[in-house]
Amino acid sequence: MTTRYDPAYVGLAYPGGDVPVDRGVCSDVVVRAFRQIGWDLQRCLHEDMSANFGLYPTRWGLTRPDANIDHRRVLNLMTWFSRQGWSRPLSIRALDYQAGDIVAWDLGGGLTHIGVVIPNAQGQPFIVHNIGQGAQHEDVLFAWTRIGHYRMPPP
Repeated sequence: MTTRYDPAYVGLAYPGGDVPVDRGVCSDVVVRAFRQIGWDLQRCLHEDMSANFGLYPTRWGLTRPDANIDHRRVLNLMTWFSRQGWSRPLSIRALDYQAGDIVAWDLGGGLTHIGVVIPNAQGQPFIVHNIGQGAQHEDVLFAWTRIGHYRMPPP
């Protein structure tokens, strides 16, 4: 389980690379959730960014894709999810967010955040995310300004 917040850049195996499971950032929670259902976001993003680099954010000043870090950046994940047609409307109704949905937020000051919706014991949408203390399961869906809502289509 992820117990530490660690944004360090590290070289990763490709495909299927991951930072040590005890550490990571918010995007690593999403990457690991997708791996559990058979999706390698590292590979998916790297392949799409290699073919469509100009469609991805330029915030980091990169000149080419980097399979070590691209899938660990919230804005890149948001771009990829949108390119898959997974965007959903932002809503103020909690019930519009389903288990497995991905939500992204603007924390202010140029910081973005991302997490996965899971139900709590009463079926209300909670978020699994890592915002500084390792992976947490919290009622934070509406805690910050939501900037993205994504849902994978049914199989």
